[in-house]
Amino acid sequence: MNELSLEPTALLEAALLAAGHPLDEMQLQTLLGGALGRPVSAAELGQWIEALERAYENRGLGLKRVAGGLRLEIRSSFVQALSALWEPKPPRYSRALLETLAIIAYRQPVTRGEIEELRGISVASSTLRILEERNWIQVVGHREVPGRPGLYATTREFLDYFGLTGLSDLPPLEKLADLIEPTPEFDLSTLSDPMVQAPLMGLPDPEGEPDAGTEHPTVG
Repeated sequence: MNELSLEPTALLEAALLAAGHPLDEMQLQTLLGGALGRPVSAAELGQWIEALERAYENRGLGLKRVAGGLRLEIRSSFVQALSALWEPKPPRYSRALLETLAIIAYRQPVTRGEIEELRGISVASSTLRILEERNWIQVVGHREVPGRPGLYATTREFLDYFGLTGLSDLPPLEKLADLIEPTPEFDLSTLSDPMVQAPLMGLPDPEGEPDAGTEHPTVG
């Protein structure tokens, strides 16, 4: 084993690259401690993280803190320039899916009926299924009313995907209009109270193929 492999900052870098997903600081302390054969303190890990952040200051990769912990990622300014490398192209989501996801993110926990009331149109089952399959939303409980409808909320994977440490990191509500073109049925201002002021970051182009399933205006 060469000397570089035992250097803590290099070992931290290798761990983040090898994991393929964010690692929190407790995971890193355990992992690096096992590799080094001794306990790693929070202070030591903090020093190594700072050293790695400095090493990446002027490079195409950067150290990013998200809800799940730390990860190495391509800096956003390089992603578009290198988009030809990724095939197939990232999925493009319909307005219906983006509106549904936005409502859940802003008003969580929220039932399907409440989403439909806000949108002024029914939610296709396929829309919720796609969001659940991506693990961006989950049922976190049930509303104590007849039928006990499920309550939807966003997940840690949702935060990680959009590069967020928490809902408090999301920018003001007004910027959501840059991602979702307003429609007569759905007024973005209806999300403003009560809510965490939190539109979505980095959403794919909303002008994509529609979700499977048919939506119909809600009644009443």
